[in-house]
Amino acid sequence: MADGPYGWQEPPIQTAPPSVSSAGQEAIDLAARAGLKLDPWQQHVLRVGMGEAPDGSWSAFEVAVNVPRQNGKGGIIEARELWGLFIGGEQLILHSAHEFKTAKNAFKRIEKLIRGCPDLHKRVKAYRYTVGEESIELHSGQILRFIARSKGSGRGFTGDCNILDEDMILGDNEMDALLPTMAAVENPQIWYLGSAGIGAPSVQLARLRKRALAAIEAGAPDPSLAYFEWSCDLHVDECPKDCTQHDDSASDEAVLKSNPAVGYRLTLQKVANERSTLGAAGYARERLGVGEYPSDTADTWTVIGEDAWRALAAAESAPSDPVAFAVDMTPERTHVAIAVAGEWRGGTHVEVVEHRPGTGWFKERARDLTKKWGPRCWVIDPGSPAGALIGDLTEALKADPDDEDEEPRLLAPVVQTKTREIAQATGQFYDAVTEQALSHLDQAPLAAALAGAQKRALGDSWAWARRIPSVDISPLVAATLAKWGLSVEVEEESEGSEPWAVYG
Repeated sequence: MADGPYGWQEPPIQTAPPSVSSAGQEAIDLAARAGLKLDPWQQHVLRVGMGEAPDGSWSAFEVAVNVPRQNGKGGIIEARELWGLFIGGEQLILHSAHEFKTAKNAFKRIEKLIRGCPDLHKRVKAYRYTVGEESIELHSGQILRFIARSKGSGRGFTGDCNILDEDMILGDNEMDALLPTMAAVENPQIWYLGSAGIGAPSVQLARLRKRALAAIEAGAPDPSLAYFEWSCDLHVDECPKDCTQHDDSASDEAVLKSNPAVGYRLTLQKVANERSTLGAAGYARERLGVGEYPSDTADTWTVIGEDAWRALAAAESAPSDPVAFAVDMTPERTHVAIAVAGEWRGGTHVEVVEHRPGTGWFKERARDLTKKWGPRCWVIDPGSPAGALIGDLTEALKADPDDEDEEPRLLAPVVQTKTREIAQATGQFYDAVTEQALSHLDQAPLAAALAGAQKRALGDSWAWARRIPSVDISPLVAATLAKWGLSVEVEEESEGSEPWAVYG
């Protein structure tokens, strides 16, 4: 064990129902007898997760552990399963993982622990190695069985305890197969264990996390969920330089906050090596616990209602001069969106002109659009990921000089927004929708962005949430900025361009 520093032994995100006693210490002691020495954080999870109500039932029907890889969640699983087999008298413990190899490795680890402890090994009737039916059965009838969810196994099994490993890949089909089988069990418990969410496959983990965060915000525990998450809350683009509310992804403090095993089986040096090798997004997810969690359908269209948005769609809608363009980009630089806005029938028309992967195409496309349509300006947020495109945009808008010694002028002004102007732009867009003074073509990228958009505080106002998991809101941000660009003061408009026509 290292001399230090040590990771946080209690998680930054935790909620659990109250309990009057716990079976966790029994599990910890039994694991030690089998040669499994648990870290303080692992012991903490077991003590809280195995808390008991006054009638002796589990306080938490569901227990979820969300921790980055290689921290030792397997030790928690093994201690819980040993207790269920040899102390708790649970008739069937069902251990499932997304992949067969993960379930098989878990079987081998706990088999080794049991065989290494004569007092436990003598109580085993059989170790079964048939592929897909790996299990451990005691003379007293208790069974610990290992299955792979990806193979469709486990339907119809009624477990007293269900261990769902790799819970970041766990959706409705698996839960629909599992939960009804537990209704007949007198005192069941489900354990979810895994690492940060990876988007669409993390449906169930997203639900659990949402419940936990709601309980924390309300100041009252979820009545049936114990949730433990080691993760960071990283800086966002709008953070001031001296921000202390968010975590620096390159700091040791962020590593310690999200990795309780530092000082036990992880070191800061090993993590530094990972940071130098992994991409920023991969490092944030795999080591700092920063996940992507899909929203439930019920959580969509929370800022602007779908009916209100669809009602503004008009197939013949088109902007008239003057027009303004704007650009936005996803934080991961995976997609760039260009939008245009112009007047139409006393209101404003907004339209997504381009929404394409990568950034290499942007410079040439921006120049072509500007030469053809002569916008009054281009709008870009320098504090956003799109700020990295300012150089390309400026270069694209340079006119060919009439004289070699002449400084090339811009075909259109580039307006870089300030923070307060982002809030103004968002407010103007929202008001235009509510007042039915905006039209659009019902384009899928813009509708998808609005469906998944949320609010983020910006001073006393708000703006679009840029980091909503699994939803690309760059088309919405671009459209919002383009509309704002129609009223911002700019230099005199360039001459000699064609008027806007219906975009094709």
